[in-house]
Amino acid sequence: MIIGLEAISFHTTQHYIELSDLAEARSIAPEKFTRGLGQQQMSIACLPEDTVHLAINAAKKALERFNIAAEEIGMLVVGTESGVDHSKPVAVYVHQALGLPSNCISYETKHACFGAMAAISAAGDWLISGRANNRKALIIAADIANYALHSAAEPTQGAGAVAMVISDHPTLVHFDRNVAGHFTHNVMDFWRPLYAKEALTDGHYSIECYLDALTHTLTDAKPELPRLSDLQACLYHVPFVKMASKAHQRHFEYDQDLKLEKASTDWLNFEQSYQTKTLPWLDYNARVGNIYTGSLFLSLMALLVNGNLTPDQLISLFSYGSGSAAAFSLIRPIAGYEQFKSCIDPSLELAGRTRLSISQYEEIMQQRDQSITENDRIDPADWGLTTPYLYNGNQAHIRQYSDLL
Repeated sequence: MIIGLEAISFHTTQHYIELSDLAEARSIAPEKFTRGLGQQQMSIACLPEDTVHLAINAAKKALERFNIAAEEIGMLVVGTESGVDHSKPVAVYVHQALGLPSNCISYETKHACFGAMAAISAAGDWLISGRANNRKALIIAADIANYALHSAAEPTQGAGAVAMVISDHPTLVHFDRNVAGHFTHNVMDFWRPLYAKEALTDGHYSIECYLDALTHTLTDAKPELPRLSDLQACLYHVPFVKMASKAHQRHFEYDQDLKLEKASTDWLNFEQSYQTKTLPWLDYNARVGNIYTGSLFLSLMALLVNGNLTPDQLISLFSYGSGSAAAFSLIRPIAGYEQFKSCIDPSLELAGRTRLSISQYEEIMQQRDQSITENDRIDPADWGLTTPYLYNGNQAHIRQYSDLL
């Protein structure tokens, strides 16, 4: 049985800021953000554009653009670390909005940025077990990365959702089930207590944990692990674009069994490898920012849209979630996938966003920080929002959404 992606789509917010504008407002050299982090722009979520809103809109695109009927979905899982309720999952709102069957499995997964990959693994097992009964799984990675104004992590925010349909009749890529590496280790590199709106993070330590997890997943994948030269593209979790460079360096060092020294011949070989296997697929990440669970899959979308792939080629995926959990896996393109490039390409959506001034951005962030209680109403018109399924506040403690009865 071949298991893989039959559909993939993206949704982000209506507004963004330029990182060069943010740098100027913070009296920081723009190159610290644009070159040091590799980020160019950052999607900004207004209060009505919550995780439910992002998830529903991404999922609707996936079903509509790839001509998949609601009754074909037998499993719905949302991977997120920015859910809207301690008990009620984002998935059930999506289930209602899409009109999915009542006998559809539905839940939410959480392990920082690893949640969506965990959901994909569960969906694959569900399909292989035979319990799918010719139905498909809808997996959504939806998140809003939120940090305090003027904080060190401020330029690594973002918002968006990637929706994927997993089936035994994939049209885009299929998973190579012969190679898999996993790693779990309890670390305090990034976490958000129940009483906190913003995450607590130890940035340098988190980078170390990320790279350590990559090494362990590569080791766990042996002896079937392919050489780096056998991979057409190498995709990684992207909390910020420069992290993908660090990850590919660790992958290169592991493959070559060395420790790189700058200006060496090996360093030049690494740079060439990064320039061809990873960097070309980071443009969407650089324009959207950190979307936690969806960051890896945003790179995959860029590869599918802009790469010229053949079915015999191997592509590696590395997913990392702080706290921590990680997985290394391989995929292969499906013959004819290129006919769906226009269905996947988010370029028009990204180009259609409205650029915010830094003062407008700061006002939105301050409004987002306000507590919404049991009967507070929100008017999306106050933000000039026109997309469907916007969060409208609460009524008797119940979240209200436009276009959702």
